[in-house]
Amino acid sequence: MTITNAMRLLKQANIPFDTSEYEVDESDLSGVHAAAELGVEPDCVFKTLVARGGKNGLYVFVIPVAEELDLKKCAAAVGEKKVEMIHVKELLGLTGYIRGGCSPIGMKKKYPTFIDEIATLFDRIYVSAGMRGQQLILNPEDLRAYTEAQFVDLTKR
Repeated sequence: MTITNAMRLLKQANIPFDTSEYEVDESDLSGVHAAAELGVEPDCVFKTLVARGGKNGLYVFVIPVAEELDLKKCAAAVGEKKVEMIHVKELLGLTGYIRGGCSPIGMKKKYPTFIDEIATLFDRIYVSAGMRGQQLILNPEDLRAYTEAQFVDLTKR
């Protein structure tokens, strides 16, 4: 297993975490596929999405892999009239991560971060470790505290 920047940062902060690996399928980079490969329910596996607001820049949203981001809820949460997903081609330059391996931990810059409130129902959740095929498993409150995030309702359920 490769030690990622996200792992190093959590170790430096003395935040407990475990890791898990899965076989990457380049034809299916979905989080639902990752959850199946990991042998866990998709409800506890979270994907990291980046959106742009009109006045305040970029925002990071962490939601369950099987759910869809509700952009209106996100805009309300961040105090913007609207937010739009960034283009995949912008992801690496803005965050340092690629699609399928974007972690809320260790981005190039610190962006306001929001985690879907459903995360609070779990003792531990899975998020990308910063590369395809590797996941961090950690307490959602530890993730919230480290990223200075807020728990908010973010999905279309």
